[in-house]
Amino acid sequence: MSVKIELIAAPGCGKCVAAQEQLRAIATAVLGDNEVVWREVNVLKEFDYAVSLGVLSMPAIAVNGELKFSSLPTPEQFRAMLTTLESF
Repeated sequence: MSVKIELIAAPGCGKCVAAQEQLRAIATAVLGDNEVVWREVNVLKEFDYAVSLGVLSMPAIAVNGELKFSSLPTPEQFRAMLTTLESF
């Protein structure tokens, strides 16, 4: 089962860029490289989509079309959330 992970961010967001590689590496380590579909969502281009998810601040993270973090999670929080996905 592949997992779609979306990082919702604005262009020029320094903390978004800094966190992206770390979160991507965690997702790959927990779920496996072939199981992760990573998508970067530019909030300026996909504003309606971000609003439909309930995004109020950035960066935000959605998993399989559902908002999981409305702000940047710690690596531990992100890993714990992904681990719960494995059990389904």
